[in-house]
Amino acid sequence: MKKYILNSFIAVTLLFAASCKPEIDTPAGTSAGTANFSKYIAVGNSLTSGFADGGLYLEGQMVAYPNLMAEKMASVGGGSFTSPFFTEAQANGSGYASLTALVNGTPTIGKVTNNLAFRDAAGHLTKYTTEVQNLGVPGMRVDLAFAGQFSALNPYFERLLPDAQVGNTTYFQFVQGRNHTFFSLWLGNNDALGNALNGGVTVLTDPTTVLTDKASFALLYSNLINSLTANGQKGVVGTIPDVTAVPYFNTVTVSALLGAAKAINPAATAVYIQTGTGAVRAATNEDLIRLPFQNEGLFGVPTGGIPYGLHPLNPITNNWVLDKDEVAKIKDYVNSYNSTIKSLATSKGLAIADTYAYFNQVKTGVMIQGVGINSAFITGGAFSLDGIHLTPRGNAVIANVFIDAINATYASTVPNIDITQYRGVKFPN
Repeated sequence: MKKYILNSFIAVTLLFAASCKPEIDTPAGTSAGTANFSKYIAVGNSLTSGFADGGLYLEGQMVAYPNLMAEKMASVGGGSFTSPFFTEAQANGSGYASLTALVNGTPTIGKVTNNLAFRDAAGHLTKYTTEVQNLGVPGMRVDLAFAGQFSALNPYFERLLPDAQVGNTTYFQFVQGRNHTFFSLWLGNNDALGNALNGGVTVLTDPTTVLTDKASFALLYSNLINSLTANGQKGVVGTIPDVTAVPYFNTVTVSALLGAAKAINPAATAVYIQTGTGAVRAATNEDLIRLPFQNEGLFGVPTGGIPYGLHPLNPITNNWVLDKDEVAKIKDYVNSYNSTIKSLATSKGLAIADTYAYFNQVKTGVMIQGVGINSAFITGGAFSLDGIHLTPRGNAVIANVFIDAINATYASTVPNIDITQYRGVKFPN
């Protein structure tokens, strides 16, 4: 997946609405418990918006987990739930990846480029300025949620702001004033993921590649929680998944690369990488190679007669690899972020959806409602073609993780979602 796509930022609308939602009769045998779902808002990043396959498009928006949750909340008093959907005429939004062929396990992935939603050649998307409740913004981080200039750099956030607010309205401000009664908050993934997607390399001129300072994360996340609960509202927060649990980091393995090299040249003995310290060494399976590497056509190609990645004088450069020390560092930051999230949520009596635990279960494989799900690229069912974001089925499963946490905390009976009604990766006809 292209870095531009992975670091793109999809937003939701602005405009504050204070209108009351009509009451919905609660069917017998169901209950909201101690929660009030009459106006639910979803705060988060790309996972919240329905971003999938390296882009934002209508089908993904429609099956975003908050939309699926809101449909079930309706049976226990939940009101309507609005999202910044693209129109049918511009249903392919920013464009996205599509599986065009799968021959003997080898995928061919193309790019959907028709019916897009760009309003000019500069890449600005068609404006959407109606009140919404799915506030997911792909690329959003806890630290950047407090940076006003971020909206000017983000075509998806820009799409949802009146021109006068572009460049000075923060995401924190954008979320406020929505008169919600219940919220979900799944934010913080990109505070670690952005660095991982760049192979652990920090680019000081690109804030999306920086690991958010642990103390800063704790302070800013506390500000978010305090704002969302300012009037006693209840809600659910999601922990941050282990970034190494997704196909993006587990598909192109060192063993597979070495096996391919030996098939051509039996004398190949190792794959060589440049580590985060600049040192060069033979790679092990503890070192994780980024998914896009397989399509770059770099491996084994000679430079000055030395094959790339197969000799210590021409190693795979660090931006393509999370070496084992970089993996350990990112895991440490994620664990710190999750400790903060759990502590703050517990202090407010909020539900906690442990997506960290869930993603690690999926990594080894789970059976859910009779359906096997794992983290295998394309065939695993949970992750879309970018190797990070969820398929419709993945969204249905994660929605149930949130619903189960809500029901356990608030004694509610929000029904679960039938995941068999939602697809995994779409295979070519």
